Amino acid sequence: MKPFPESDHCDGRSFHNPASYRLSPPLQVPPERPSVEPDFTSILSWQRSLRLRWPNDVPTFSPEPFPELAPGEISASFINHSSFLIRIGRAGERPLAILTDPILSERCSPFRHFGPRRVVPPGLAFDAIPAIDIILVSHCHYDHLDRPTLRRFGRRDRPLCLAPLGNRRHLRGLGFSAVATLDWWQEFRFDPITITAIPALHGSARTPFDQNRALWSGFHIDTGRKRLIFAGDTAHGHHWAEISQRLGAPDLALLPIGAYEPISLMQPVHMTPEQAVEAAMLLEARHAVAMHFGTFQLTDEGYWEPGGRLERCLKSMGRDLSWFSLPERGQSLRAP
Repeated sequence: MKPFPESDHCDGRSFHNPASYRLSPPLQVPPERPSVEPDFTSILSWQRSLRLRWPNDVPTFSPEPFPELAPGEISASFINHSSFLIRIGRAGERPLAILTDPILSERCSPFRHFGPRRVVPPGLAFDAIPAIDIILVSHCHYDHLDRPTLRRFGRRDRPLCLAPLGNRRHLRGLGFSAVATLDWWQEFRFDPITITAIPALHGSARTPFDQNRALWSGFHIDTGRKRLIFAGDTAHGHHWAEISQRLGAPDLALLPIGAYEPISLMQPVHMTPEQAVEAAMLLEARHAVAMHFGTFQLTDEGYWEPGGRLERCLKSMGRDLSWFSLPERGQSLRAP
């Protein structure tokens, strides 16, 4: 018996990106460096020779007070990388607290003393983060599923954890009250919100032997009053239009803008800042927020490059810079 239902993105045992979501024609790359799906070994080999080293003295930013929220309103506080504290107002109760892909560890790596090391501290320290109700894990890569950080929140708060299919084994023994795994488009209701797993174009592995044995996704949160999309880790593709069509335009879209060089290796799994802007337009987002930049050096682009390219892209398109925010660590943004 196959462990997973067969679909356009699963053969019953492993997962893949549907051809219908791929851009056609794809972004052009030099013919001598064709774009291929990266695997665990190719990533490790290339990371040993990163071209441009990031600074280690980036200025820090003082966290802002969390905004007051009416019932159904949403705020997102940027912690680092793809980690946000999402707060949702509730009548007569404290706001519902959700964490996305939390990582507070010094490295995103299976090894304690080897692997990409953070260049800035988290925007919110562990003790500054309120009690967590739900943790969303988009996929099992080490910069998104960080077991030491998850264990700290699991032991302190006993939250519910939601993740895509196949990730349950990576989340065992971390102290969660429950773990629910979802296929794309499956919903989970947690009064007063609905969370839907949404497609992403990416991949998964934690060892050389489990390539694509667990699914990857983003998450859509609907409070009945506001909608938020956390895109997870994804390449650019036709899934944005389908997400908007099926679930409605988001009030707030958290979109990745970093880890895109070299294009020949990263194009199938990550977006450039310009592609993130196009994704926000296809989603018809009222406001977009950048993520997946400026914490761990995973790829070849410089530390300041993603933010600079995002700003230049918005200016060239005549878009207000406030429409697509580049958040400071610790900054809170409210859904419009």
